[in-house]
Amino acid sequence: MKSTKQAMKSGAKLLVEALEHQHVDLIFGYPGGAVLPLYDEFYKSNIPHILTRHEQGAVHAAEGYARVTGKPGVVVVTSGPGATNALTGIADAMSDSIPLVVFTGQVHQPGIGKDAFQEADMIGLTTPITKYNYQIRDVKELPRIVNEAFYIASTGRKGPVVIDIPKDIGILTTATVHPIDIELPGYHPESTFDEDQLSRVFQLLKKAKKPLILAGAGIHHSGAVEALQEFSQYHQIPVLTSLLGLGSIPHNDPLFLGMGGMHGSYAANMALSECDVLLNFGARFDDRLATKPTEFAPNAAIVHVDIDPAELGKVIQTDVPIHGDCQEVLTQLLTIQKEPLFPQAEWIRTSQLRKTNYPYKYTDSTEIIKPQKAIELIGEITNGEAIVTTDVGQHQMWVAQFYPFKERYQLVTSGGLGTMGFGIPAAIGAQFAYPEKLVVCFVGDGGFQMTNQELAILNDYQLNVKFIILNNGVLGMVKQWQEKFHGERFSHSIFNSQPNFVKLADAYGIKGIQLTDPTSLEADLKAIFNEVGPAVIDIIVDSNELVLPMVAAGQPNHCMEGVE
Repeated sequence: MKSTKQAMKSGAKLLVEALEHQHVDLIFGYPGGAVLPLYDEFYKSNIPHILTRHEQGAVHAAEGYARVTGKPGVVVVTSGPGATNALTGIADAMSDSIPLVVFTGQVHQPGIGKDAFQEADMIGLTTPITKYNYQIRDVKELPRIVNEAFYIASTGRKGPVVIDIPKDIGILTTATVHPIDIELPGYHPESTFDEDQLSRVFQLLKKAKKPLILAGAGIHHSGAVEALQEFSQYHQIPVLTSLLGLGSIPHNDPLFLGMGGMHGSYAANMALSECDVLLNFGARFDDRLATKPTEFAPNAAIVHVDIDPAELGKVIQTDVPIHGDCQEVLTQLLTIQKEPLFPQAEWIRTSQLRKTNYPYKYTDSTEIIKPQKAIELIGEITNGEAIVTTDVGQHQMWVAQFYPFKERYQLVTSGGLGTMGFGIPAAIGAQFAYPEKLVVCFVGDGGFQMTNQELAILNDYQLNVKFIILNNGVLGMVKQWQEKFHGERFSHSIFNSQPNFVKLADAYGIKGIQLTDPTSLEADLKAIFNEVGPAVIDIIVDSNELVLPMVAAGQPNHCMEGVE
């Protein structure tokens, strides 16, 4: 291993130097006793540190940053409750393959395992929800471990890495060596596909009458958006996406059929049910998409491209499993097949007619604001160009259906874990990443009450985030399932009282406004969006509105409710 000698330095100093070596430009965190040596060094550092108001908020903010940049988000929290408060965000990042490096404080090494004050076993707690984790036991190991952590987090299937740092490690000094090369003999993130596998793909496509592409989050993570669009256009193959694949193809592309799955479009789900070859690029066949695996794409030969070989064949039997990065695979596919495949005009025409004749829809009202209408209007006002974050619930699905996404990394949402409370801090992290861009956060009244303390950050940094509360006074998705599957027994899903969200915004020094009139909604929204600076927009919407269409859990994709 190549190395250079260093003068005597503390562990805290070595950590800052390691972060600088990784070109870290932002840290989200919350100090405490176990990490005070680190924070003392941060005081002297040029790396900006964002003090969030809760450790969960710090991790979600780092996720928002990572999701729109593709770079690892960095978090520092203290030991015990500080570290355990971060677990939800770490699990969320693991589920959605988001690169994070999370530094957790730990008690002095002599106290580990002795129930010391604010001790928590972070290795045991985070093993199931991280790509890898470390506990530093020798200050000399700190630079090497930090280098490895960033490499692991950002290569292969991306994900969170935790580094647990005992307090004395930050204080101890060493004349350690800084590693330049990374040596991880047991870690092989490289693609292993070969040309024969790609030839098999074209053998299937040349015989296909109804080919279809499924684009997942892997398209975004690998930077394959342009390659996907070129491949789809060149061979005239329709495309649907998963929730996290939205933005990989513009919403108005004639070949785009919409999102598939539980609340997907009629055109997308019918195409899944009828296709004879399905090319899955970077989607993991989760249960919200493959609602009944035994009847998923029943007529299709399945090609699955994924950077994680563990996903191949895990849920759906795959005819051509390809362990590879989507960008690399699509680039090779574009190179191998010089002539476009014969376009299946009838298949494309049928799919496009379904998209035209059975769009996402709702019944508008002059009496009460419909949430879908609010999202449509904001899509028009922002020209479909905002970075959009959401919380989790009905509003999340309406945003997926009605906001006109068209770019990579444009949608920032919690997919696999479905974390309420994600939206507000994720929006803040995304805005730090791109301060020149407009960030819009759609959140329900339930999720807003979980992490709204992070609003305190906005004025400190002049962040221009518009928070849209789609306020129906209920836990909307919970209530919808109770209505559909539990005999309309609305057990604890209706809020008997709510805070005044406008006054809450005012308490944080942020403009707040409540909108109730559907006839003036467009003008009211335009006025607010014309103002620079953060705003909380409390929109009172119909509490009885359902997310439709819907595929009930355990039903195949073509069994859709809410399609006339």
